[in-house]
Amino acid sequence: MDNKSLVLMAAKACDEKKAKDIKLIKIDKVSFISEWILIAEGLSDVQVRSITKSVEGQLREKAKIEPIRKEGVNEAKWALLDYGDLIVNIFQPEIRKFYDLESFWSNGDNLTFPQ
Repeated sequence: MDNKSLVLMAAKACDEKKAKDIKLIKIDKVSFISEWILIAEGLSDVQVRSITKSVEGQLREKAKIEPIRKEGVNEAKWALLDYGDLIVNIFQPEIRKFYDLESFWSNGDNLTFPQ
């Protein structure tokens, strides 16, 4: 499975749990840390955890991969799933606004979701 298909699969998993403002940013030309960054928003601790579990479950089932690292899932203010070529960030609104990753990665290429 190519990485574009992987990021779209993760985005769909976010969307299925009603994540808000899903952004897909291809950063491989501007950074070596990953190929894709996915940024999405959950409105509560429960929704952030639900979105995170949805992404993990879908990628485990369909792509047969597990995250290399997970951060913040228990606190659920900002959850991160690192798959190497894909980094998934699920924020609550105030934390997303504070870190403003979209601006930080603004020199990457944005992919529209849904397509």
